[in-house]
Amino acid sequence: MASFSQRLSDWGENLDDLALRARLRLGLLHPLQLVPYRSYGTPERLYVKGRLLTDRGIGEPADEDSVLRNMLNMYRRFESTEIPGARLSIEPGDGSQHPITTDEEGYFTLNLAPQQLPTPENFMWYPVDVRLVAPPQRVPAPEAPLLATARVLIPPADAEYGIISDLDDTVIQTSATDILRMARIVLLRNARSRLPFEGVAEFYRQLQLGRNGKRNNPFFYVSSSPWNLFDLLEDFLHLNDIPAGPILLRDMALKGKSSGEASAHHGHKLKEIDNVLLTYPTLPFVLIGDSGQEDANIYREVVRRHPGRILAIYIRDVNLPARSAMVEKVSEELRGDKVEMLLVKDTVQAAKHAAERGLVFTEAVPAVEQEKAKDQATSDDPTTARDQGGTHALPPTASSSGLPQSPSGR
Repeated sequence: MASFSQRLSDWGENLDDLALRARLRLGLLHPLQLVPYRSYGTPERLYVKGRLLTDRGIGEPADEDSVLRNMLNMYRRFESTEIPGARLSIEPGDGSQHPITTDEEGYFTLNLAPQQLPTPENFMWYPVDVRLVAPPQRVPAPEAPLLATARVLIPPADAEYGIISDLDDTVIQTSATDILRMARIVLLRNARSRLPFEGVAEFYRQLQLGRNGKRNNPFFYVSSSPWNLFDLLEDFLHLNDIPAGPILLRDMALKGKSSGEASAHHGHKLKEIDNVLLTYPTLPFVLIGDSGQEDANIYREVVRRHPGRILAIYIRDVNLPARSAMVEKVSEELRGDKVEMLLVKDTVQAAKHAAERGLVFTEAVPAVEQEKAKDQATSDDPTTARDQGGTHALPPTASSSGLPQSPSGR
């Protein structure tokens, strides 16, 4: 017998279908929009993922965006109309075409073998075209061809290590342990008005630089946030000059799960991290998270499943004594696996350890210290603090990732 959550999921899908039919009958369906997600692969396999939706009308984030506008944009992200049953063509630039059909929630996912790789952007990102061949029968075709570009990360052969990072309360200040404050931040702010943790952008740039000076260590961001927030998260990384990377989020749909199955948060993150490590079996990794949820336990399981692959683990302390004690307990357990898990108060402490372990240059520490001080001065200044609508930092003309200035599909 179907579980209540599975029935709820089915009801939700039926409501989505009814809403789509109603919009079609009333002529209220917005133009179609292809939204490819950043993904990853190897020279032999490219993993392409994205979604076909109606255009939600979300513009580029601006300093002057009002609270009302931010709330409206957040509503649009979650009220999106998915287009199931559309026929697409994935074209990796080698002359081949790979047909695929969007699923009941508008997603498309394809793992393909290219005959040859396209010319990379900034030696790590490989463009793959996604083209709408035909919408489902009841949806009118757009007047102009609908084409988007997915970007697939392939780490260079001389990358020293990869970095897998959480986002909420690790990179972005979210206050996930305080429901009311988290709701205020998520609903009322945009990519410009949300704050990174002080010094995190410089620390991540130093990790990407590593010790070979080539800035080619790949980043992977794993979060339990829903795919509906992809554009906001991608814009946030770009605006703060934080290294770009695949952003691996979670389907928001309600699905039933068998008894004993890991929580959605734990299971999703562990599965995504497993996939990354299995894709690059010779590449070691640094793991970064926070003490607010289950990152320490998830990373302990990663160490046990992939012995010898983890160079260091940094857990940002969210100042909850019970959670800190749990991290310290896990850290003690991992000493037997010869992996250091550090509970750190800030990015400077993590940078000092990374320099001591030879993961970054010693010069990285004062660079992180300087950016932390700059971040603190900016957030303390009421004329520029983001709560007042100002920005933390304007984006440079070319980000550290070397990618185009308009990263998100709208």
